[in-house]
Amino acid sequence: MKTIQENAVNAIRILSADAIQKAKSGHPGLPLGAAPMAYELWANHMNHNPAEPDWPDRDRFVLSGGHGSMLLYSLLHLYGYGNLSREDIMNFRQLGSMTPGHPEYRHTVGVEATTGPLGQGLGMAVGMAMAEAHLAAVFNKENYPVVDHYTFVLAGDGCMMEGISSEALSLAGTLGLGKLIVLYDSNGISIEGSTDIAFTENVQERVKAFGFQTITVEDGNDLEAIGAAIELAKSDLSRPSFITVKTQIGYGCPAKQGKASAHGEPLGEDNIRAMKEFLEWPSQEPFYVPQEVYEHYHQIALEKADQCAAWNVMFAAYCEEYPEMEALWNQYHDEHEAEILWDDEEFWKPSEKPEATRAISGRLINYIKDKLPNMIGGSADLSPSNKTAMSGIGDFSRQTPEGRNLHFGVREQAMTAIGNGLALHGGLKPYVATFFVFSDYTKPMARLSSIMQLPLTFVFSHDGIGVGEDGPTHEPVEQMAMLRSMPNFHAFRPCDSVETAAAWYSAMTSTRTPTALILTRQNLDPVAGTGKEALRGGYVLDDCEGTPDVILMASGSEVSLAVKAKAVLAEEGMKVRVVSMPCMDIFEEQSAEYQESVLPKSVRRRVAIEALSDFGWGKYVGLDGACVTMKGFGTSGPYAKLFEHFGFTVDNVVKTVKSL
Repeated sequence: MKTIQENAVNAIRILSADAIQKAKSGHPGLPLGAAPMAYELWANHMNHNPAEPDWPDRDRFVLSGGHGSMLLYSLLHLYGYGNLSREDIMNFRQLGSMTPGHPEYRHTVGVEATTGPLGQGLGMAVGMAMAEAHLAAVFNKENYPVVDHYTFVLAGDGCMMEGISSEALSLAGTLGLGKLIVLYDSNGISIEGSTDIAFTENVQERVKAFGFQTITVEDGNDLEAIGAAIELAKSDLSRPSFITVKTQIGYGCPAKQGKASAHGEPLGEDNIRAMKEFLEWPSQEPFYVPQEVYEHYHQIALEKADQCAAWNVMFAAYCEEYPEMEALWNQYHDEHEAEILWDDEEFWKPSEKPEATRAISGRLINYIKDKLPNMIGGSADLSPSNKTAMSGIGDFSRQTPEGRNLHFGVREQAMTAIGNGLALHGGLKPYVATFFVFSDYTKPMARLSSIMQLPLTFVFSHDGIGVGEDGPTHEPVEQMAMLRSMPNFHAFRPCDSVETAAAWYSAMTSTRTPTALILTRQNLDPVAGTGKEALRGGYVLDDCEGTPDVILMASGSEVSLAVKAKAVLAEEGMKVRVVSMPCMDIFEEQSAEYQESVLPKSVRRRVAIEALSDFGWGKYVGLDGACVTMKGFGTSGPYAKLFEHFGFTVDNVVKTVKSL
């Protein structure tokens, strides 16, 4: 006779196996092997409330191995999150279902992060733990620990192989994130077979070297041992903890357990029957869960609700005793707070001298940080170069978690995942930064920012051949096309201080879209005519009388070149319109009428000018237009000579126009 706890564990296994079998697609190995640790964590050690899933002080749980999504969906269903029904479980991986193949944030109630690409969940969990530590330092008062929760992440062998995990865990150890607990589902199996074919390192020793407390549970089915390990981890707040739980992939299915074939394919009807017999499940009916198991989970959920209710009482007393902290809390959690910058004349004040947009951005960051106290961010060891340090507010560290300057080290991948985690946690406006050419390192995580609709801000400086002497390895060419191609992502390349302010305003007021600021190293002259219309992505900067003969389009450092070329062409009697296009993505979101007013279809002679790849400009220049852009990689030399060498001159723009 199985105990209620054993049946509660096996309910996760049964629902997972049946859902994957019905879908004829999925990954049963992780849910079957990791069900005991997931049950023990959620039932006995994790503070959460299915009735109030967005409770601010809940413990966070991230399933880094997102392919094992049925483990998470089974838990959410059994606990009653968002009324995730039996039918939803039966609809696993189907079009429009609440149970997609990998967990999706904002789609399924209770999912804390969109995961799937291995290792990224670990990075996001580190960001969540950093957010908790920072907010606790800002808000907690004696007898009022209003921010006091753990971040748990379940990761597997594949996550440990990915480089991002080392980046993220190394920083977590350095920062002493004592409320970060990693559960390592160590089963020694990947898609191609035993992990020994490519992965023989001692993971525990590696993570110990990062500064983690390391704990091992020899039997992944031993609930008592798992529980003791979690409590030991929670008791050490001086360092993060890493619990290796030795599991058997596909446990419970005699023909599959311990084998690579359990990883990513349905078990098969015969094997599911054998599994239910092996687990002594009371019914062969698909998706059957005994009523007493549902009642067991319901009772746990009620106890969790009591924890949440106690916090709500404490928070109300906190707000009464510290009304100024309540006001600050509300400011931190108001996603529209940045709109105060709209009428701020100082914020929009134009530069009066040539300046690099990276320097302008740095000045704006230090202006915004005083208006928005929840602005937090930093660079991958490049803050002096990309001007992202905030003055007078301290560095976030083990000793000073209240600091708002983040130092990621040379870890662009982990930096971006951590930025996502900071945004996912709530209460903060994070930004991350590096050189534009290294946006390649950030791309997979930036893609998740877009999918999750997180308003993470990216500061990418050194935006093109203006990098100069560092040569082609450091001169971005194709990266702008990469970012512009990504759905729900705003890539903003401003031409002066006003457009840089517009870019920051757009980033700080965004609630569902990440924004990248693409900034110059070299000084740019102030451009007459720039304004808040830059917030429409593209606008008429310098017009002519009547219908133009030609339209010059440009972004960033090439806008002033377009203006100068227009002056020469105008002297020769040509009517020229100059369009600044700081953000194609936002321009595409404007009405067809507005787009037509800026780029009338009747004007077919068009030239795009940008010291980057021409990829993406085709829809604007059309069949009769031309591009003054990069046709290959850059080269090493003083930046002014490079612009001349590659044809970014008034003479070449004029020549190109005349050739149409």
